[in-house]
Parts: sequence; C-alpha cells; structure tokens
Amino acid sequence: QLQLVESGGELVQAGDSLRLSCVALGRTFSSTAMGWFRQAPGKEREFVAAISWSGGNTYYADSVKGRFTIIRDNDKNTVYLQMNKLEPGDTALYYCAASKYSDYDRPTLGTSRAYVAWGQGTQVTVTS
Repeated sequence: QLQLVESGGELVQAGDSLRLSCVALGRTFSSTAMGWFRQAPGKEREFVAAISWSGGNTYYADSVKGRFTIIRDNDKNTVYLQMNKLEPGDTALYYCAASKYSDYDRPTLGTSRAYVAWGQGTQVTVTS
C-alpha cells in the first residue's frame, strides 16, 4: 500500500497561487489514479481533483475548475495540485489520496470510497 506525504501548504492572500505536492512511497504509484480532497473546519471532506494513472484524464470539482490543475510525474512518484486565483473559501486541510482504480469516471473518483490510502494533509489558508 502506498504511503503519501503532502507538502506545500501555506498562508497566502486571495489571488495568490500555490502548488501542493504529494510524494508516494511504494511501487504501485504509476498504475494508480490519485486524488486531492480538502476539509475546512466544521465541514465534511470534499473532492477537489483527480487524475488517472497515466495523467491522460483529469477530473475537477466545479468550485475549482479553471483555477486548479492536477498533474503527475510518475518518474518522481509525485502528484501536484497547482492552485491559482486562490479564494478565502479554498482555506482547508488538503489531503492527497491513492485510488483503488487506475482510472474511472468523475462520479466514482469524486468520492472518498474510491481511495485506499491517504496522506496526513497540508494546510492552506487564504486571507482576504
């Protein structure tokens, strides 16, 4: 099973950009779809973005579409979340997750039950 370590979270101002990274330790990364989720205080964890094993398919929550980009580098066992035009509503603890699937569809990869490994999270705080 993959072990996941996120980094890159910071305190930033609205309109700024950040890039989160998630390094996976394990041999199955390149065959596994990956996702990013987030959880704000007092709210349930929500889907942000997902990417298929090859990087050929990407999926986004409507709230981040056009602002966030998920990419992966299978040579580095790393998945990234490039976040542009950040808003205070993006403030949350961001989690990286490894799916049980190599690829699927947006409804499936957009749910927590599609994932079998989770990182500890990295905090993103956006001030107005």
